[in-house]
Amino acid sequence: MAQQARGSYVTTADGTEIFYKDWGTGQPLFFHHGWPLSADDWDAQMMFFLARGYRVIAHDRRGHGRSTQTDKGHDMDTYAADVAAVTQALDLRNAVHIGHSTGGGEVTRYVARFAQGRVAKAVLISAIPPLFMKSEKNPNGVPKEVVDGIRDGTANHRSQFYKDITMPFYGFNRPGATISEGIRENWWRQGMMGSIQAQYECIRVLSETEFHDDLRMIEVPVLVMHGEDDQICPFPTTGAESVKLLKHGTLKSYPGLPHGMPTTHAETINADLLAFIKA
Repeated sequence: MAQQARGSYVTTADGTEIFYKDWGTGQPLFFHHGWPLSADDWDAQMMFFLARGYRVIAHDRRGHGRSTQTDKGHDMDTYAADVAAVTQALDLRNAVHIGHSTGGGEVTRYVARFAQGRVAKAVLISAIPPLFMKSEKNPNGVPKEVVDGIRDGTANHRSQFYKDITMPFYGFNRPGATISEGIRENWWRQGMMGSIQAQYECIRVLSETEFHDDLRMIEVPVLVMHGEDDQICPFPTTGAESVKLLKHGTLKSYPGLPHGMPTTHAETINADLLAFIKA
C-alpha cells in the first residue's frame, strides 16, 4: 500500500520513490512512458490536454528519470503495482490510462490486474503487447539477436547507442524524413537520466513479458494506436494482434508513421486521443 503522496513522489511498499507530475483538474489522464525514457516524453500530450480542462498525470518508472535508481522490482507486476501506488495515493478514479511502447505493456498489466474499478478507458500507443520477442508462441516477433543488440548497446556503450537508436525510433532514417536534432537530444537526455542497470533489466521485461491473458481480461474500452512503419514494435505482431484479444478494442493504424509518433505527429495523435476520450 502506498504512503501518502509527498510533494512529487509516492513511496511504494519496498521504499522506492516514484516521481510523478500532476497538473490540472477534471477527468484524470495517466500517461505511461516507454523504455528508457521518463514522464517528460509526454510533454506534447500533457500540454494539449491540460489546456482542454483535463487533469494530466505522468510518472517516471522505477529506475528511470527522477525515480529511485533501485536494483529491485524490475518486472511488469512491480511496474503495475507502482502505478497502483500512485493512483491510490492521488485517489484517481474514472481515469484514462495511456501507454506508449513499454508503457503500453504497463497499462495492460495495470488495467487487467491492479485497477480495481478506477479506470474508464485505456489506450495502447506503439505498444509492446501481446509479446515483443520472437518465440514459439510468437514466431514473427522481434528476433532475440535484435533484443541482445539492445542489451549490448545499453550495457556497454549506452550514450552512443541512445543517440543512434533515435533514428529508427522516430523514422528519421527514412528517405525524405525531416530530422529534429532537438527531439533526438531530448530522447538521449531522458535516457541518460535513468539508471543503466534499471534500463538494462527493463529490456528483459519489455521483450519477454506476455500479455495475452491480460488483454483478454480487460473490460473497459481500449484504443490501440500504431504506426504501420514502426521499426521498434512492428505493427503486424504487436498492435494488430493486441486488438484481436481485447473485448472492447478499437484499432487505429497510421500508414508511414514511426514508433515515436506521439512526438513526431503530436497533432494527429492528440486529436485522435481526444476523440476517443470524449466518445
